[in-house]
Formats: sequence, structure tokens, C-alpha cells
Amino acid sequence: SNCSLYKKPFLEYFEETPLLVAVLTYMGYGILTIFGYLRDFLRHWNIEKCHVAREREEQKDFVPLYQDFENFYTRNLYMRIRDNWNRPICSVPGAKMDVVERVSHDYNWTFEHTGKVVKDVINMGSYNYLGFAENTGACADAAVECTEKYGAGVSSTRSEMGNLDIHEDLEQLVARFLGVESSMAFGMGFATNSMNIPALTGKGCLILSDELNHASLVLGARLSGSTIRVFKHNNMQSLEKLLRDAIVHGQPRTHRPWKKILILVEGIYSMEGSIIRLPEVIALKKRYKAYLYLDEAHSIGALGPNGRGVVDYFGLDPKDVDIMMGTFTKSFGAAGGYIGGKKELIDYLRWHSHSALYATSMSPPVAQQIITSMKIIMGEDGTTLGADRLRQLSENTTYFRRKLHEMGFILYGNNDSPVVPLMLYMPAKIGAFGREMLKRNIGTVVVGFPATPIIESRARFCISAAHTREMLDTALQAISEVGDLLQLKYSRREQPLPSLAWTSEESLLQD
Repeated sequence: SNCSLYKKPFLEYFEETPLLVAVLTYMGYGILTIFGYLRDFLRHWNIEKCHVAREREEQKDFVPLYQDFENFYTRNLYMRIRDNWNRPICSVPGAKMDVVERVSHDYNWTFEHTGKVVKDVINMGSYNYLGFAENTGACADAAVECTEKYGAGVSSTRSEMGNLDIHEDLEQLVARFLGVESSMAFGMGFATNSMNIPALTGKGCLILSDELNHASLVLGARLSGSTIRVFKHNNMQSLEKLLRDAIVHGQPRTHRPWKKILILVEGIYSMEGSIIRLPEVIALKKRYKAYLYLDEAHSIGALGPNGRGVVDYFGLDPKDVDIMMGTFTKSFGAAGGYIGGKKELIDYLRWHSHSALYATSMSPPVAQQIITSMKIIMGEDGTTLGADRLRQLSENTTYFRRKLHEMGFILYGNNDSPVVPLMLYMPAKIGAFGREMLKRNIGTVVVGFPATPIIESRARFCISAAHTREMLDTALQAISEVGDLLQLKYSRREQPLPSLAWTSEESLLQD
């Protein structure tokens, strides 16, 4: 990038959907919709058996409990490819896993286990970025020892009898890891967003949210009662326009100044593989005196030379981010989430956050898993294991992305992102890709509408430091074979296109 706010090139690319592929994708969804209506007609007249949840006959005059039409997509498309999701596994979800085999005799409405297990499936779907999802080693041993001391559960909230010394040790360690004054841990990552945002904003406040923010951020923003405005994904022009309008016009009707303006963004976007343009966001928030809420669920531990997330990745000051949020479910192989920031902020949340006051405390062995893995990342265990895993994750990400690009696949996201979306586009290829990969002993995640735009269905690979070069080569070979089988090699790009930081002449950032 040629922007002075960046210390190194910022490479990100989103290749445009080929026109023919887009047309065929729309046609595919159109055909599925027509047949869906036909099948609904047959179900209505009991010509075809209906498996959908519906009211009993004696309740037909009641207000419908189940909104039948709203589930049109689920009934007529998702069910046909449902075997690609919710697959039960019976091992540690590490670099390899064991998958329970199942079959369906009614087109995926119900499943039966065959009693067989598919062994040693290479796991390319879990968010196990640093490989801490394991049942051996220092983390597992520490968690077992902690379980013997504290037990598995606390059975109380933090504000009552559930505040253990291990919880306070964890919060002090997280604050030190992030480089902030204080932090607070929560037992659930989703609730960390959805229950804390309403404690920070309310009526008379404005939330500016990236259009691709996670559902937990969206829910938290809606629960807050604040006015919500959405800006285009990672688009600083769109964000600055909203900030300018907010300052100039104020609140609707009264035109009073907003009580506060909160910008909601993520570090790594888990469906796009893109990284937030944090230097520009911070410059804008300082310029317009807004607050910044950064969700580092996927970036903490996975980015930066020290594993401290997107702030570390760009070499920025953590104090420039007002609310630092993240989860322990990905890079740390545990559960829960955290919020870090100034001491006044954390003290306020302890008494105003629903997640702090009403939710049961984090399980002690989970807290110990986080403490041990975090100390390994920080190098406080006396070894170089953390640094080695960070380096291995970076090398694996670069290698995997480069090889897929050379094969001719269309990839989304940033070159340094361990989340690698490979574009499938057509609805029929969603299920086919997942099934063919499993036949080759590769476990993948496939995603389609409504989780993505209707013509941008994709397979999403999550790279781990636990993956060996041999595993990656095996996965790449399988992807190439399935890509040839399903004709997925659409890319016409010869080299990654740099996505330059915004340098519009009208930007106030030029100062």
C-alpha cells in the first residue's frame, strides 16, 4: 500500500464473479425455487409426505406457531445438502479427526448412524489456528490438574459465589497480553458481544456497523436500542461519509448531537478472510471523536508477530482501541470471550453487563486451558513453542493460499488471513464439494445463501499450525481433483492484486 498509515503492503483481493457463472448460478436457484413451489403444492395436498414442523389439525384455527413459508429455503434446498453439516465427530478436533458415519433414507430429514467411523480425516474446518485443541501436552495436563482442584463447574455467577482466584488470574493475564489496563472474561463468546454492547450504548447513541459483521455484533447492536447505520465492508469512504453525516445532521427530527458514536468492526471476517483496515479506522475515529469496538474473535492469536491480533499485526497502540473484544474459542482451544480496555470501562461492565451479572462463571479447567495456552504464546513457559506455532501458522497460510491460486481457484481475503474462502458459486456444487472432499478424507466447511450472497457460495478452509506440509499437500491434491471434477477453476488472475488503502483527495485523513 502507498498510504502512510501502513507500515507494510496490505494485500487483499476479491475477484469478480465471472458473468457466465453468475448467470448459471441465478438459473440454478431459479430452477430450485420452481421445484420448491411444486413440492410445497404436493405436500399441501398430502401427495408427498411432509416432514416440516406444523401445527396439529385441531390447532388449525390458531395463529401459526411455525412460519412455514419463511422456511422455504430450508425445506427445499438446505435439506438436500444437510448431510454436509452437523457431522458428529468422536475424537479431538485437531489436525486430524474421526467422523461418525451416518446415512439418510429420507433425503436428509433424518439420519442413522451406521456404527462405522471414518478415521484420520484431515480437519480443514475447525478454528484451531495454533493447534491448542489437543488432549495431550501442557494445556491438557494443566486442565486435568485444575479439574481435580476446582471441579468442572462453578454453579454460580461472578457477582455471587462464582468468582474464583483462577478467574482473576486469567483477567490479569489477558490484560497484560493485550497491553491494556484491565480485562474481563466471560463464559460464552457470542454473549460477550450480544450482552455487552447493550451496556455500552442505548437510545440517543449511533452505532456504525460493517455490513459483514458477525451475528453476535448485529444482535448486540439491536438489543441496545441505538440507531444503527451500516457501512460497506471495509470501505473507509462509506464509513467516513456516515461519520460526517452523523456529525453534521445529528439525531433524526431533533438534530441534537448523538450521545456517542460507536464503530463496530472485526479483526478477521470469518466468511471473507479479509482483515480490517485498522489504521484507517483508528484515524477516522480520532478525527470524528467516535469510539471503536474491535471484535478479534478470529484474529487474536492468529495475527501479528506476537500473536496479539490485528493491533499487533499493524504495529498499532492498543490504547487507540476503546473496546477490545475477543474469544478464547479459536486460537486458545477453549471457550468464552473477553473485553479489554481502560479500568473504568471494565469496572463499569462488571456492574452493568447482563453477561457478568446473570451468567454462570467460566468453568475452571477452561480458564486454565486459556492461561496455559496464552503463556505459551507469550513465551512465559520457558520454551519457544508459542513462537514456533505462530511462525508455522504464517508459513502454512502463505503456502496454502499460493498453491490454490496457482491451481486457478478464486480465493477471497487477505494474503495473511488463515481463513481461506474458495468460491463455489453454484448451489449444486455446495453439497457435491463437501461430499467429494469427505470421500478423500478431508473435512471441510461449505457455506451458501443466506450466510453468503446468493451468487457467492463457497468452501471455507481454516489453516492451523498443527497442519504438517504433508497434510496440506494431501488436502491440496484432493481440492485439485474435486475442482477438476466440478469445474471450479474459474480464476483468470495471474497474480494477487494489491488492495490499496484509500487515498481519496477528499479524505480528511490526508492531514
